[in-house]
Amino acid sequence: MFQRILVANRGEIALRVIRACKELGIETVAVFSEADRGAHYLDLADEAYCIGAPPSSESYLMINRIISAAEVGNVQAIHPGYGFLSENAHFAEVCRDCNITFIGPTHEAMEKLGDKVSAKAIARAAKVPLVPGSDGLVANESEALAIANRIGYPVLIKATAGGGGKGMRVAMNDVSLQSGLKAAAVEAEKAFKNAGVYLEKYIERPRHIEVQIIADTHGNVCHLWERDCSLQRRHQKLVEESPGPTLSRDVRDDVCKAAVRLIKEAGYTNAGTVEFLFDQKENKFYFIEVNARIQVEHPVSEIVTGIDLIKAQIRVAAGEELPFKQKQIVQSGSAIEARINAEDPAHGFRGSPGTITKLRIPGGPGVRFDSHVYQGYTIGPHYDSMIGKLIVHKPSREESLACMRRALAEFVVEGIHTTIPLLKEIFSNAAFIQGDVDTTFIERTLITTKP
Repeated sequence: MFQRILVANRGEIALRVIRACKELGIETVAVFSEADRGAHYLDLADEAYCIGAPPSSESYLMINRIISAAEVGNVQAIHPGYGFLSENAHFAEVCRDCNITFIGPTHEAMEKLGDKVSAKAIARAAKVPLVPGSDGLVANESEALAIANRIGYPVLIKATAGGGGKGMRVAMNDVSLQSGLKAAAVEAEKAFKNAGVYLEKYIERPRHIEVQIIADTHGNVCHLWERDCSLQRRHQKLVEESPGPTLSRDVRDDVCKAAVRLIKEAGYTNAGTVEFLFDQKENKFYFIEVNARIQVEHPVSEIVTGIDLIKAQIRVAAGEELPFKQKQIVQSGSAIEARINAEDPAHGFRGSPGTITKLRIPGGPGVRFDSHVYQGYTIGPHYDSMIGKLIVHKPSREESLACMRRALAEFVVEGIHTTIPLLKEIFSNAAFIQGDVDTTFIERTLITTKP
């Protein structure tokens, strides 16, 4: 087992990793930008080093500075958290070359799965269902038009290196396909330095289902069941729950087994998430992508299975076998997570930086709040807007929904705008309570954007 681990991240996930390390008896080294100087979670680390100015491009994305901190801190491993460098194959390779263990998949697996076209080839070899579309990158406009007319409109244009909705366009006909191809390629080149795009059949009003997996270096792969992440804004998740409220037992088993097959085919190790679209009309699921890291919503899977995923990541990276078999992992009760973001939903979810002047965190049976913020904490403009995750767990979904409504009613955040008012609306919405939602639900049903 490792003696010291560097946490190459900030905020809530840095705190989460530090706490897991403490319980394992592992010392931690934290890194921080000037914007995070004085953050309370840094006091819990055994050492902390400043690695640069507030912009992430000058701090948390600076591989050389993080490696220097790791060498000065005399660590054996680096945990990247989520975001920043967590899915950067080059960073994982640099760690290996410096004899530092990267707590995550190998850079080879990341490269194969990070490219969506390559990932689809792996899924096809593993006999995992794929959305009808192009076999690879679209070479030119005429090829795109031929494919679109073969599979039928609407079609989705997607950047092969994309994420977070960037480099993505929906085309309803030949004209919008031609303009969308150009716009998606330009956006993808700007965001990811890769203008490659491919086409998929656009599934109207799908659900977003994902499967949490953990794989060791001894050939063992287990899933921790599924999460339903259909409640999204701007293609980014806002509410996640497990079990999925509308999946039949057969579909649940099939999608989880498909995720395991794909991970084995890719030779993937450590924690990851296999994401799918679920066509409610056809009762079919289709592979989207693999997130080669721990995800924001991992507590949902932890709670329903009783498995600490961060500790599991660390143990797997240290070469240990998984201490459980698939048949031992059961879903217990219902867990729901709501992301609390410093955003103003009424104005296009624009960020709301500022100082939290009052903070009252809900509690009681079945309530967990993962966050690094406190009353008096100042949220700057430099990083992701999420300030915490409110998670509830009860024996049934009905009880979890009631618990979430009660917890949100207790929650007070003043000084900034947050997503709490929208979340209150979501958890009181009759369609959501009945499970009748899809990935467009928030925009279609709940949001009235002001200029």
